[in-house]
Amino acid sequence: MIEFKGLTKVYESGDQPVRALDGIDLKINEGEIFGVIGFSGAGKSSLIRCVNWLEKPTNGSVIVNGKDLTQLAPKQIRDVKRNIGMIFQHFNLLNSKTVFANVAMPLKLAKVPKSEIRERVTELLEFVGLADKADYYPDQLSGGQKQRIGIARALATKPSILLCDEATSALDPETTNSILQLLRKVNKEYNITVLIITHEMTVIREICDRVAVIEGGKIIEEGSVFQVFSEPTTNTARNFVSTVMNDTLPESIKKIVRNNAGFQKVFRISFVGESAGQPLLSKITKKFDVESNVLFGNITELQGVPFGNLVVEFIGSERDINRALLYINQEKVAIKEVEANAG
Repeated sequence: MIEFKGLTKVYESGDQPVRALDGIDLKINEGEIFGVIGFSGAGKSSLIRCVNWLEKPTNGSVIVNGKDLTQLAPKQIRDVKRNIGMIFQHFNLLNSKTVFANVAMPLKLAKVPKSEIRERVTELLEFVGLADKADYYPDQLSGGQKQRIGIARALATKPSILLCDEATSALDPETTNSILQLLRKVNKEYNITVLIITHEMTVIREICDRVAVIEGGKIIEEGSVFQVFSEPTTNTARNFVSTVMNDTLPESIKKIVRNNAGFQKVFRISFVGESAGQPLLSKITKKFDVESNVLFGNITELQGVPFGNLVVEFIGSERDINRALLYINQEKVAIKEVEANAG
């Protein structure tokens, strides 16, 4: 479990101090995968570095597994840090050492007996799918393989918490997906709490249970991934969601709609769960004197639940369109008018 209470971090920079974190209150539950997303400079890295004490807070508390790091002596902090693993954006492997030696390093520093080191490293290399690369050097590996080694090294001391600092931003999409699946496996099989910071909403969608949006050193939105994706409440969250679920009506489509004859309106319809598989538009066409024209749409899966958006043009009389809207609302499907005539 990780908890931040009133966490503030100020960097002194000449006459202009920089407030990287500004009163953060946030709780990450034991055993979950929690994502913190924000643009560059939002405070993500400062937040995660306070967990393993690479940065010391200016004010507030950082509580890890029930212990407030701000109240501990240096030796006690070192004991807490042994229970925290971290993987980095650029892997941080030693090119002069073999894969085996890189993974073994934390165990050697902890003065674990050689026989135990060999057993643990062998187990971890098997776990990350690189048992045959023990004698290779990092320069002989792909980016995805390097990150797998970084994950194995972070797991060497059997931590209960794994911190991921932009762990996939240097990887291509296919490799990113394989690393995310490995992190999910780490979470499930080792029951490790995973805290991920990222600027990629695809990472949040694919792996996280809950997410917090950070901006200007403050948490501006927090909730389940499903909640934030389906009903973002801030412009920043909506901007992030739009990067993976683009539902913005292109100007060329708006122009076509404006030029259409007759009365028409454009709506965004959100489908959740079972409703995503229902022939709603077909029913509307049969029940009412309304034509439906799908302008834009996509469907994805959030935490195992189908979720989709359609941007639809309804053409007909105002009365018939209003009757169709009433029917849609009764079907408990979210619908909102889009300003297609603007601009």
